Amino acid sequence: MATTLPAAARAEQTGPARAEVLDQVARLTDLEESVIEQMRAEVLGAPMRGVVAYGEYQSGGWWTTSLMNHSGDPHDVVIGDGRPQRTSLLEEMPATARFLDSLGLDFMYVRLARLEAHSYLWEHRDYAELRETGRHRLHIPLVTNPSAVLVTAGARVHMAAGALWRLTPSQAHGVCNTTGPDRLHLIADVYADDAYQALAANPHLRDGDIACLPEMTAADRTGLLQRAGQLAELGFTDAAEQTLLRAFYAYALPEGGAYDLIAELHAGRRAHADVNRWREAKAHLLARP
Repeated sequence: MATTLPAAARAEQTGPARAEVLDQVARLTDLEESVIEQMRAEVLGAPMRGVVAYGEYQSGGWWTTSLMNHSGDPHDVVIGDGRPQRTSLLEEMPATARFLDSLGLDFMYVRLARLEAHSYLWEHRDYAELRETGRHRLHIPLVTNPSAVLVTAGARVHMAAGALWRLTPSQAHGVCNTTGPDRLHLIADVYADDAYQALAANPHLRDGDIACLPEMTAADRTGLLQRAGQLAELGFTDAAEQTLLRAFYAYALPEGGAYDLIAELHAGRRAHADVNRWREAKAHLLARP
């Protein structure tokens, strides 16, 4: 089902920025187009859209459905350790089931994730609530578009269809789909074992996969805070906060920098409860003690 990319097709992994991104997200192998097409058809024809979970991590518009979990109920989407079973939805998706079986991996959880147009998953870390053991996250993009990107290590990464990708979700990252159409990914959380190590033996990125974000200048920062402040003064506090949250996708900010901007906005308004709320949100979303 999977084919390893020839060495001649690999992009050069040079420079500290590219190396840092490669440590967090990488292509592992190409997939046969016929397999992708069969899975895409099953996903697009699935009888359920999904459920909204992890609401504090998103703007809205991120829906997930489980294919393998601990209950067999596809609406059970909060991941956890253990040995999963097929859900009733996966039983109706034979091509997807065959693909997952073909990988020979030790699965923890498998989900379908839909990110609608104009939707964001805010900067965060995953796995913090799970026990300390080796695990990895795999992404198989089935439907995507160039505006659907992962942001990590100060760079945008478009996870193109046709490949199996590895993400290190314990590192700070966020996802956006700014124009649409909907982004549909198969996401598999797997335990580290020999089968995974063989699959992940050749992590790489191609030219065009990543784009480094610009640094935020003092003028950029002042202008952004002014626009957010004007919205807040008009009573549009949520819009003001989201204006600053989206800065994570436009600039190479330090970790948690967007949350610091919101706290600064509210400090200027003397809204001390909101300052504390966003400091707590920063600690929670970035899994800090």
